[in-house]
Amino acid sequence: MKEKERSSDKIENELIRSIVAGVYSVGSTLPPERELAKEFGVGRPTIREVLQRLGRGGWITGRKRMPAVVNDYWRNGNLTTLVNIIENHHTLTDEFIMYLLELRSSLAPTYIRDAVTFNQPKVVALLANLEQLEDSAESYAAFDWNLQKRCAGLAVNPIFLLILNSFDSIYLDMAKRYFSIKEHRLLSFDFYHGLLKAALKGDVMEAERLSTTTMAKSLEIWKDRKK
Repeated sequence: MKEKERSSDKIENELIRSIVAGVYSVGSTLPPERELAKEFGVGRPTIREVLQRLGRGGWITGRKRMPAVVNDYWRNGNLTTLVNIIENHHTLTDEFIMYLLELRSSLAPTYIRDAVTFNQPKVVALLANLEQLEDSAESYAAFDWNLQKRCAGLAVNPIFLLILNSFDSIYLDMAKRYFSIKEHRLLSFDFYHGLLKAALKGDVMEAERLSTTTMAKSLEIWKDRKK
């Protein structure tokens, strides 16, 4: 039984990677069960189990006695789809980084505002040693992720941190790509200093405003990079 589970997990991940990479494009069909079973060297019941999982995850739509159709997973997927994408993060693109920046733009101003509102001294402590921040992609990635997660944890709504925790396995690698650009580091450095000043004053509205404008700017310059 365990061997079957390992095989089905492996096949599921392989098919997800193929879909994300475009080997099986949106609207196309997967090979029939018989062909997949032969390709992966397993029985058809194992393939059937994998296809059922992919269906529950929003990756495909199964059809009776016909090959499954590949869904537009960004539109038809669900939280399981997102977890699947994260688990197979080596296939992620710059486009996915843009999506995460958009998500951060929506969430960060609220949890940073709440963190300053309810835990002002702790936010100040997070930003107290900015002068020790090294001018490198690695240092900025680690500092930024720690700041984001700690502020989310200091907010009232626990769901903020749960959402960020979902990205633990991929954030640092993606952030290193983002912070490899000098302009991005400078923007964040100014933001950290501005947030520190706002936190010291207990200026909740300024903390929220800074977060909103900085997140919007970071998304804008990432999009411009792709033009």
